Amino acid sequence: MKKIINSLLISLLVVITATAQKSMDEFQIQVDGLGCPFCAYGLEKKFKEFKGIKKVQIEIQTGDFKFEYPTEKQLTMDAVVNQVKKAGYTPKTAKITRSNGAVETLEVPVNSNADSDQLITETVHVKGNCQMCKARIESAALSTKGVQKAFWNVETKMLEVAFDRQQISVKKIAKNIALAGHDAAKITAPKEVYEALPVCCYYNNPNLKSH
Repeated sequence: MKKIINSLLISLLVVITATAQKSMDEFQIQVDGLGCPFCAYGLEKKFKEFKGIKKVQIEIQTGDFKFEYPTEKQLTMDAVVNQVKKAGYTPKTAKITRSNGAVETLEVPVNSNADSDQLITETVHVKGNCQMCKARIESAALSTKGVQKAFWNVETKMLEVAFDRQQISVKKIAKNIALAGHDAAKITAPKEVYEALPVCCYYNNPNLKSH
């Protein structure tokens, strides 16, 4: 009788363990701007603010970021995307596979507000250092209504931007980039925004949190 009870208890524990293992949601995010191990560390550190996160995996070259999180905490897509942005990166796509099999996906759209007939292309000098800066700068430009394309060269520090001249100006684009933490044209980024950037993004003095 004792052996039977022990067997039943073991079986019950196995079922409970299996259930607990299945009660984790799986998250897959494509992150733009992961240029070095420091970048990956910064992203992982930011997400560890979510207590209970497990199995964190980051591929720097591909930008693939994966982790698991308890289903009961109901981590939303918006919360994940915002956390990526708070870490200083740009989410391109995201997928959540819930423990019950439900799947949620997100693909960040390209700005389509620009009129292709009115497009002009100009270059703007923007301060920055790394691939994470590149992702942040291009994201800030593309989030500006009227901008269709943006490419920032890490070596030359020049941003090539295609925009609808009827909707937006270079000055407005530069202002939005500055608000993201990067001096653009003759517009200086707010000090508090600049100081909040990851250390590898300090383009004036990488050893000091100051202009």
